[in-house]
Amino acid sequence: MPRRPVVDSAAIQLLNQQYAPLDFEARIRRLYSDFPPEKVLVTSSFAATSAYFLHIVATIRPEQVVHFIDTGYHFPETLEYRQYLIDRFGLTVKDVRAEDWQHQFTQEEKTWAKDPDFCCSVNKVEPLEQIKAQYQVWVSSLMRWQTEHRAELDIFEVRRGVIKFNPMIDVSQEERDAYIREHDLPFHPLVAKGYSSIGCKHCTVPGDGRSGRWVGKPKTECGLHL
Repeated sequence: MPRRPVVDSAAIQLLNQQYAPLDFEARIRRLYSDFPPEKVLVTSSFAATSAYFLHIVATIRPEQVVHFIDTGYHFPETLEYRQYLIDRFGLTVKDVRAEDWQHQFTQEEKTWAKDPDFCCSVNKVEPLEQIKAQYQVWVSSLMRWQTEHRAELDIFEVRRGVIKFNPMIDVSQEERDAYIREHDLPFHPLVAKGYSSIGCKHCTVPGDGRSGRWVGKPKTECGLHL
């Protein structure tokens, strides 16, 4: 298994200092200068506002592969939105999924209802863990205003052995929406039906922020970003 170089806390602190004055787009551009492009992992859930993140990535590095975690439980609208953005931006998307027998077990046992943490682990976290060792830095589209956990994140951090890069972390909801309007980008079709955060169909209902995720449970994160 490929081994990533060890990055100490001082190096992460320096990266945060260097990237903090930059805007989202400038941070993405610099990343491809500071790190080998082939060692950059980009993931997208093709959820509510993924068009914003993917538009900038595709503009700066059109050849960047985008990894999509196919849980097998996505809304049909999510898969349609995914295909629309692939066609519009010319994206190269690679699916990441659990082994068939593992996913089938979660179907038969309805683990999303009995143990959603376990369901997310099987269908999201572990499949991504399997490929992360190939990369040096993982780019996400997290923003601080989304959850209490995300409010504490910095631009760079070390998370489960990989450098996590959160270039959008300090982008406000207003800034995001203004960019989407300026570039005539589409929201996920379920946004118009009251869904602010969109995950798997069994665990998502309409609601502001992430209030529609895992309703009635203390869970607010699928586990990918913890």
